Amino acid sequence: MNPMTRREAGKLLLGGVTGLVVGGQELFAKTTVNSKIRGVQIGVQGWSFRDMSLADAIQACRSAGLGECELTDVNLASPSVGDWDARTKWVRSKPVSDFKDVRPQFDKAGVNLYAFTYGFRKGMTDEDIDFGFQLAKLLGVRYITSSSNVSMAPRVDPFGQKYKITVGFHGHDDTANPDEFSTEETFDRALHGASQYLAVNLDIGHFTAAGGDAVDYIRRHHDRIVTLHIKDRKKNHGENVPFGEGDTPIVSVLRLLRDNRWAIPANIEYEYGKPEMDTIAEVRKSFEYCRKALES
Repeated sequence: MNPMTRREAGKLLLGGVTGLVVGGQELFAKTTVNSKIRGVQIGVQGWSFRDMSLADAIQACRSAGLGECELTDVNLASPSVGDWDARTKWVRSKPVSDFKDVRPQFDKAGVNLYAFTYGFRKGMTDEDIDFGFQLAKLLGVRYITSSSNVSMAPRVDPFGQKYKITVGFHGHDDTANPDEFSTEETFDRALHGASQYLAVNLDIGHFTAAGGDAVDYIRRHHDRIVTLHIKDRKKNHGENVPFGEGDTPIVSVLRLLRDNRWAIPANIEYEYGKPEMDTIAEVRKSFEYCRKALES
């Protein structure tokens, strides 16, 4: 085989070839995926790919055109392990060192691993909490996003300070339970008197379903928000729906980030789908919806 000239290699690169293998060796590393639109980083919440293996989820990020991922502990276990609860328990049963090759897989794929999702719930031991921080440190992230109980905040804070990792508490729409994050008041209670290592991971879909005004909240508290989850839901505890069909102010939120140059990642979380739907195609549609909102 004749050696490839620099000019020929350049043509292939311009044509979009990545990970080119010549003579059994990878000539170029995969290109970094760029999904920053008008200064707003659009990424994906790993829960969107909960039906896939880790390797497939990483490839799904690339296929959907998304260059940043907020990984969940569920993504670390094979779907064959069982439901999300079984997969979380499986992860916690393993040594932290078993996951040392996760970050390199993202790096090789050109996808930035930005945050790690790990729940801090009542009944957890200090060892359980510490495991989550050890794993986040191994993954090389500065942020943990967490579906947690409000009452867990004082227990989690010292670990954040120890590891210098910020925890963004994630809300749902269970407004009937005062120990679940849902409304502005629940976030305020958790963060009152806390260190800089406790923050907010605002899910604008759940926040809307719980009766909140996401645009107003972000405007007033943007300096304490580490990530946004982008989904569309109806008000009054309504269902998840495709982007543009619900009451969540997705367009206004994205333009708020763009116009104020607030560096808060906006991570798409795909939840409205049914088993027969194409996950990657739906995530790609959601991304295009976000792109149009930011480019118009």
